[in-house]
Amino acid sequence: MRLLQALAGLGSGLLFGAGLAVGGMTDPAKVLAFLDLGRAWDPSLAFVMIGALALAAPAFALTRRTHKPLLAVAFAPAAAGGVDRTLLVGAAVFGVGWGLSGYCPGPALASLSRPSWGLVAFLAAMVAGLLASARVARMLSGREDG
Repeated sequence: MRLLQALAGLGSGLLFGAGLAVGGMTDPAKVLAFLDLGRAWDPSLAFVMIGALALAAPAFALTRRTHKPLLAVAFAPAAAGGVDRTLLVGAAVFGVGWGLSGYCPGPALASLSRPSWGLVAFLAAMVAGLLASARVARMLSGREDG
């Protein structure tokens, strides 16, 4: 079962990465042109997102009627909680990083097939942010112990 799960994860990741590349989401210039609503707005990535939603929505609806996943004993429950300060700060930092660099984590990893210095800088900053995230989360929650 674990091998099937690993193969399903590998296949899903490869399909996702190929979709990002084919859709143009691994090109920071295209992403930045999509985010620039003022000057040279390129709406083509909106069609990529609409296509993704058109496929994902029925799949999520199907999982609501399914009692268990194909390759696991049970569905993993969603984390308890709601919108809090940590989530809002994280979303803001993510958005600023995406807007400044034109990369978000998935497309950045998919772009490793054609690396550039900008990509290397983004990935280094992303790893540094991941390493610092636990400490920042503790600071935001008011617990600076540890």
